[in-house]
Amino acid sequence: MEYDRDKVDEYTLALLFLVMHDESAHGARAWKGFDWDTMNRLHEKGFIGNPVSKTKSVVVTPEGCNRAKELFEKFFATGGR
Repeated sequence: MEYDRDKVDEYTLALLFLVMHDESAHGARAWKGFDWDTMNRLHEKGFIGNPVSKTKSVVVTPEGCNRAKELFEKFFATGGR
């Protein structure tokens, strides 16, 4: 099946926002339970560190943190409380 990989990357990055922790000025960490091909593309785009490791989390770059928050708000925010 053909699909829009950039759109999948955006939604995955937005969902990483939900599982980010240990945020600092240098970025954050996020649990990496997503498709490996997608995670590799996010790494190539500079949003996350190299996902290939034995750890269960991945480094999210400062740019990745900002973009993840923007995309999460874009796709999932409601109009208010």
